[in-house]
Amino acid sequence: MAQQHTLRNLSIIGGVVLILVIALYFWNKQKQDQKELVIGITPAFAATLQVAASEAKKQGLNVKLVEFSDWKTPNVTLDHGDIDANFFQHQPFLDNAIKEGHYQLKPFAAGSASLVGLYSKKYKSLDALPQKARVAVPNDPVNEGRALLLLQQAKLIELKDPNNYLSMLQDITSNPKQLQFVEVEGPQTARAVDDVDLAFTYPHYLHLAKTIDPKDALLFNSKADKRYAILFVVRKDYKDEGGRLQKFVEIYQKSPLVKASLDKEIGAGLWYPGW
Repeated sequence: MAQQHTLRNLSIIGGVVLILVIALYFWNKQKQDQKELVIGITPAFAATLQVAASEAKKQGLNVKLVEFSDWKTPNVTLDHGDIDANFFQHQPFLDNAIKEGHYQLKPFAAGSASLVGLYSKKYKSLDALPQKARVAVPNDPVNEGRALLLLQQAKLIELKDPNNYLSMLQDITSNPKQLQFVEVEGPQTARAVDDVDLAFTYPHYLHLAKTIDPKDALLFNSKADKRYAILFVVRKDYKDEGGRLQKFVEIYQKSPLVKASLDKEIGAGLWYPGW
């Protein structure tokens, strides 16, 4: 009898322990879900990321978006550990930022990518560009290289290495129209359309600037290159507690509402999945 009583007590204790373990698991999971996931962004991606954040909230995941106006501070802030991730740059830009800033960062997952174009409010075709036309290009090495590749595709210039996506202005070997290059901050290329003869820029920035219809490019890049997909970037030592960032990435990649927002903010047919 004493042995049976002892076994019964052990069984009860075991059951209580199991209940406590299960309760602790769900308490920890709830605590992780309630913890904010903080992501740094730039204005061009704010609307769509807000849609994804609203979708995440419905699933118990709290996401805080911190907006930066430039392309340097999001990496500095992330490297300092003040945010969990950022979302504004593609892989070539990240590679160059790590090289120049010695950041301890890595890509976590890919978001969307978009076409880029050459735009003009003064001329209806590239052939109509005059001699010494002023052309706006981004002033960072990576996106300037992308602009030069598109100008080469347009047969306006020739580059020393026609496949080098990091080409610089000094790598131009032929410039028949004697184009005059105006280097500006990447986000400002959309506003530069008002001031120059031709501008290399991005549909999502044009949507914000409202300077010209993003679909009215004189030329889009011909290759949908996933190398230029915008990335969710984290510190190298980042641990995705509770799979929160992974869950948010899946919402971004799979939500019909996010897709609808991309169609609205960038333009249907002007973006493509980078994953």
